[in-house]
Amino acid sequence: MVGFNILRYPSLLALALPLRCRAVPVVSEPTTTVTSTPSVTASVVPVTNVTSHGPYTGPPPTTTGALSTTVLAPSIPAYPPEPYKLQYPADGKLHQPQPAPYTPGGGLGTNGSEPVYRVQSDFDYESIALGLYQEWIELDLFHYGLATFSVEDFESIGLTAEDRYLLQFMAEQEVGHATLLTNLLGPQAPVQCTYNYPSMNLREYIDFSQKLTRWGESGVYGFLNHLDAREVGQLLLQSISTEARQQMIFRQFEGLFPMPVWFEIGVPQSWAWTLLAPYISSCPQDQTRLIWQNFPALHILNQPNPARINGSNVWNETRGDYANTLSTDGLSDSDSCINAREVGENCSPAITRNRTNPLSYPGRQVFLEWDNPGQVVGPNNSYVTSTSAGVPKFAAWVSQLNVTYSPLLNISGNSAYTIQPNTSTYEGDPAINGTIFLAITDSELPVTPFNLTQLNPVVNALAIYQAG
Repeated sequence: MVGFNILRYPSLLALALPLRCRAVPVVSEPTTTVTSTPSVTASVVPVTNVTSHGPYTGPPPTTTGALSTTVLAPSIPAYPPEPYKLQYPADGKLHQPQPAPYTPGGGLGTNGSEPVYRVQSDFDYESIALGLYQEWIELDLFHYGLATFSVEDFESIGLTAEDRYLLQFMAEQEVGHATLLTNLLGPQAPVQCTYNYPSMNLREYIDFSQKLTRWGESGVYGFLNHLDAREVGQLLLQSISTEARQQMIFRQFEGLFPMPVWFEIGVPQSWAWTLLAPYISSCPQDQTRLIWQNFPALHILNQPNPARINGSNVWNETRGDYANTLSTDGLSDSDSCINAREVGENCSPAITRNRTNPLSYPGRQVFLEWDNPGQVVGPNNSYVTSTSAGVPKFAAWVSQLNVTYSPLLNISGNSAYTIQPNTSTYEGDPAINGTIFLAITDSELPVTPFNLTQLNPVVNALAIYQAG
């Protein structure tokens, strides 16, 4: 359609705007008078709504361990910052010529070249492939919940048909995410697998789901700004923003405060793969393998239990899995928060809940046990847990922008306890809150959010900790 600009014709403008006129009201009813042919929409990848579930029972794998090639060094050494990163004056003034009006100098991918939406390096491919494994399990997990639990199960804990549809819609979101990442990777992209979840009732399922979406979200934040393909990073950012909302929805379903932190966590790929892989039972024989490490499991013996009125007063109330999923076994009605009447005690689904008794707190003793390396995990039992760390000495609390260490106490074999630290990100923001990560390490290595992978060589075991 050709545009017509009345401002180019002053005589017409004069006719359109007489010196004196009275507004004439015009009343009309809207009608549909224009139709259009729908535009062509890209197809989605083939998906299966609910696959079979259970542990792997097939033949021993012919290939074991993470994908590998020539290894140049046992770890990446730490170097001082690159000098140019300390040179920009940051005084609010412009210091470079503008490449175009209203455009500051600098930036990457801003020179007008056509974007290329494909991975550009081994780092890109392995990171996006990990993300695709995560999207596939989320697609299955959300459908699994709808297929496994009855309408009565949902309604008994305060979740309605509208909440169930929200869960269904989140599964549909995962179809889009899986399609996006598959197209970025190409024909060898990982496909759907068979999954093995812990035995769970609905409340435990919701807890497991909010933990799984936490490491899915945080695992992407950890590598997003390290990708060689910035175009890929842009698309991934737009999908992981949706994933963040899913994690918050599950917290609201669980009766937890929806966002008890000022900053979300980003963790290394090997941390996300460590927590994800044990729930993948089997994959097709020619499935693309991953390079990432599988750390031994860390079991939190007094993992805070969000199903309790006093969630910190617990002992061995998990399903025993890598995610330290809550267990309601043996939980009495008087101790359960789902039907509690008092504000601050009730944990039925809500937009927000604020607990009278915190799930955890500074000074809390946290009792830990960890597995030895060498356990087979993951698709077809074809990955093996490993660690290059020395003797365990510290607990590393990874939350928001912080990594805070506390010493392991009373170490006996593969068990110890530690004290939850009292630390803040900024004043007024307790750093250890929400669904966070807890690792056992052999040293207090100073790291920041951008180089957290430097921790990998000193990690003995890894877990999710339900701090709040």
